[in-house]
Amino acid sequence: MQVSLFDDGAGPQVQTPPDAEIRLYRNWLAGGEADALFQQLHGELAWEQSVIRIHGKSVPIPRLNAWHGDADSHYGYSGIALQPQPWTPGLLQIRERLQQTLGQPFNSVLGNLYRDGRDSVAWHSDDERELGTNPLIASVSLGAERRFVMKHKSRKDVPRLELWLPHGSLLVMAGTTQHYWSHQLPKTARPVAARINLTFRRIYPPQAS
Repeated sequence: MQVSLFDDGAGPQVQTPPDAEIRLYRNWLAGGEADALFQQLHGELAWEQSVIRIHGKSVPIPRLNAWHGDADSHYGYSGIALQPQPWTPGLLQIRERLQQTLGQPFNSVLGNLYRDGRDSVAWHSDDERELGTNPLIASVSLGAERRFVMKHKSRKDVPRLELWLPHGSLLVMAGTTQHYWSHQLPKTARPVAARINLTFRRIYPPQAS
């Protein structure tokens, strides 16, 4: 069973399912600004296709990715070690807006470019040690609207959450969300244009995590 939590309207839509804190700003960026940022980031980010090891085989991930941030914001997941590329003008513009909206500092961002409906990301949680306790993940969507699904890791009685993330939207996952919930962006057979997703986060050095 899946449910859709968020209605259209002004301001953030706040939901508190068990063990999670989720906010969705559907119209966080105005249409013209979102259009310009999509084009700018598509050209200026250091896009690459990382490779992971599955059952001893090297497999390219089904999307392009880019890791940008402060010089000491080293990060890794699924066996991928990411060295930060410098901040770009477009990323700095979005980070400044985010910090004004959320009152939260960010020192890094993971970009994912979903070229069409065949690109996806599998079930996972953003719970790596470098993110500290109860990380706040700020996810900005630009381009084609895609379906984002969340499920509780242990409670089968809690329905899955299904969110449609439109162009210019901001999804905030905070509190214990990453401890108890996992999420994915599934493939789709319907025709869909490219989408850029930016997940801003704060990386802590080992001694401070």
